[in-house]
Amino acid sequence: MTDDSLNDSVPSALRRCFVAHFAIDWLVGVPLFLAPEAILKLFGWHFVDPIATRLFAAALLGIGGQSWLGRNAGVKEFRGMLNLKIIWAAAASLGLLIGILTGGPILAWLGLGVFLSFLALWLFWRFRLRAN
Repeated sequence: MTDDSLNDSVPSALRRCFVAHFAIDWLVGVPLFLAPEAILKLFGWHFVDPIATRLFAAALLGIGGQSWLGRNAGVKEFRGMLNLKIIWAAAASLGLLIGILTGGPILAWLGLGVFLSFLALWLFWRFRLRAN
């Protein structure tokens, strides 16, 4: 597949990434939404704001859910979804880094690693699907 053909179709590997993203977001988001205090305290979070945690979980469910719903879309739609994912992963990474630097729990490092990994993945695909 040439670079020009990438602009005309969405690679199946990217579609699979979106399905995996859906699964990961929902595996994390559903428990955080349903039982934020119990889940986070298991991982060393001593002070849990259940409203903020549920808002975070809602973002995971929404963005992950769109990964599932949009997995069969065209290139134009994928570009838009990738832009959203890049903004979300970058903002979440920055927020986690600030939290870590101000005394956040050790689990925040795992979250930072996950969000930075997704940021790199989405940037890779967004550059591959750049507009003509």
